[in-house]
Amino acid sequence: MNEKEIVEQIKRKLDEIEEKENVTILFAVESGSRAWGFASEDSDFDVRFVYKHNDIDEYLRLEGIRDVIEWELNDVYDVSGWDLDKTLKLLHSSNPVIFEWINSPIVYKETEFLKQFREFSKPYFMTIKGAHHYLHMAQKNYDAFLSGDRVKLKKYFYVLRPIFATRYVLKYRSNPPMLFEKLLEEEKDEEFKKEVYRLIEAKRNSFELGEADKTDILNDYIRSELAALSEEVNSLEKEQTSWDGLNKLFIDTIYNI
Repeated sequence: MNEKEIVEQIKRKLDEIEEKENVTILFAVESGSRAWGFASEDSDFDVRFVYKHNDIDEYLRLEGIRDVIEWELNDVYDVSGWDLDKTLKLLHSSNPVIFEWINSPIVYKETEFLKQFREFSKPYFMTIKGAHHYLHMAQKNYDAFLSGDRVKLKKYFYVLRPIFATRYVLKYRSNPPMLFEKLLEEEKDEEFKKEVYRLIEAKRNSFELGEADKTDILNDYIRSELAALSEEVNSLEKEQTSWDGLNKLFIDTIYNI
């Protein structure tokens, strides 16, 4: 199947989820490398969605309800979603994943909720949470994939993107763009950017980037940034958010959408 046919199949899968699970999907987006702008020809489709139960009584159960739907996982599709209750609780704690989903450039399904939610969520973004999240991701991926003498070149993206995102969060005090190249535009070193663009082009035009010796210009940048960002992030002050708006949004959504 070509990409257009796969997208149509994704939409059919979302309709099937709504029918079989008795839920309304409030929005569904792409969350992986396709949304970041550096997918390979064989990259899978990472579909994420937020839903609400159509039977409101489900939210009144003393034993609680399962708050995730894991629908499909294979070489082509990775489809799962979170209940509205879980989503709003995670927004209260400023979970960066929420901001990534609602700002994805690839939307498979949306309702009026998504437009409202994008605006509503802005005050809940906490610089300290976002910066810690992306810096931890960058350090973890660096230690796992780039610390040896030989590395898988595609893994550079999984370290560089969270580094760029951390820097963006610290500079603008807001959630970073999903697209990798928009984050890369913030960099000033033209030689460094040229090397990264070379990798982007290679990844887009291949099924798999192979293993190779470390790229000095990238590794030097990563080590320097991880050290500098760690110092900056650890100096940030804690922030707090309110439940009031979230409670109202939850009630309005389960009754009116």
